[in-house]
Amino acid sequence: MTLLKEIQPSTTQERKRFRLFQNRWWIGAIIVCLLVLGAVMFFAKGGQNVPRVAPQGHMTAPAIPIVAVAVKKGDFSVYLSGLGAVTALATVTVNSRVDGELINVLFREGQIVSKGELLAEIDTRPFEVQLLQAQGALARDQALLENAKLDLKRYQDLVKKDLIATQLLDTQDSLVHQYEGAVKTDQGQIDNAKLQLVYAHITAPISGRIGLRRVDPGNIVHATDTGGVAVITQMQPISVIFSLPEDNLTQVLGKLRSGAKLTVEAYDRDQKQKLATGTLLTVDNQIDPSTGTVKLKALFPNRNDELFPNQFVNARLIIDVKHNALMVPPEAIQRGPQGTFVYVVKSDQTAALRPITQGIVQEGTSLVTSGLTAGELVVVDGADRLHDGSKVEVSAPNSGEPAPQRQHK
Repeated sequence: MTLLKEIQPSTTQERKRFRLFQNRWWIGAIIVCLLVLGAVMFFAKGGQNVPRVAPQGHMTAPAIPIVAVAVKKGDFSVYLSGLGAVTALATVTVNSRVDGELINVLFREGQIVSKGELLAEIDTRPFEVQLLQAQGALARDQALLENAKLDLKRYQDLVKKDLIATQLLDTQDSLVHQYEGAVKTDQGQIDNAKLQLVYAHITAPISGRIGLRRVDPGNIVHATDTGGVAVITQMQPISVIFSLPEDNLTQVLGKLRSGAKLTVEAYDRDQKQKLATGTLLTVDNQIDPSTGTVKLKALFPNRNDELFPNQFVNARLIIDVKHNALMVPPEAIQRGPQGTFVYVVKSDQTAALRPITQGIVQEGTSLVTSGLTAGELVVVDGADRLHDGSKVEVSAPNSGEPAPQRQHK
């Protein structure tokens, strides 16, 4: 500034040039100051991301966030899966065995009925008339029979005295046999009429759940009707027929021959909810050549009506149970040039690469036969950023909270 003040132009044109030079100098000075300030702020902010230098002079890397779970120990079920359908052990269409007017329906649709329970009634008056007629015919023929027997006895006495011809005796004896046959026929008519009266009361042939009513009171029903009055389906117990590949047949038959009682579990379509548990009943006697599968039949108590006839289910035949097995999620298992391995979280919050031997994977759980112990923490998320010895920050699955640490002795 002193220098500028000392240099004072003498002419008007020089004064204008001097003022222009003076303004440009101030603008340049401001720009330089702004650039210096920006550089200072940039390097000050960037320095926060630079790893701190430890007192020993080594760089300390930030902890890598990961998700870890503990190795579980318990029973591991080995099963075979197949698509199946619920099948009732018995389904009966309730028909009338006589012709007549349906006058009364005693069941409620969807009701559980017992064998022999009265379901409906047909007008019995025609059968009562038939019974009365048959009883009258029987009384008449019985009276004729008694009279014919008395005459036969008289003829026998007269023949002994040689008062009548033997031919009359033979004729009377034949007449007695005719009346005896007539009496038996009348008795049959009576029994038939009584049976029609019984059939006029329609009862449940089996125990089970009755369906919708197919005939209303007031209609004339016939023994030849195919629709029937209703349908009864046995619900308890109930069966499930499912298919398995023919390659599993030897394994299943081997278990059955040894006397093992195999458990079958029925799951819904999504294989998430277990509906019921039963036992394997039998195996079909042939393989379907078009699909290469064999059918199996399982029996379920179905005490709470968990299963319904014709319902599609996913059947799981438990073929074996591994006791005291070590289990981890399949996401924890990694594969590389060194084989199958997992990252184990150590007590100092570092990850250690651990080779393992993997077994069967089922139901989102992997069996580990060697390489781990129960309670160790294995990494299930974030393993792609790890290497042996990486510093980690452990969180529990589906949360941001730290996972429980294993106690090291």
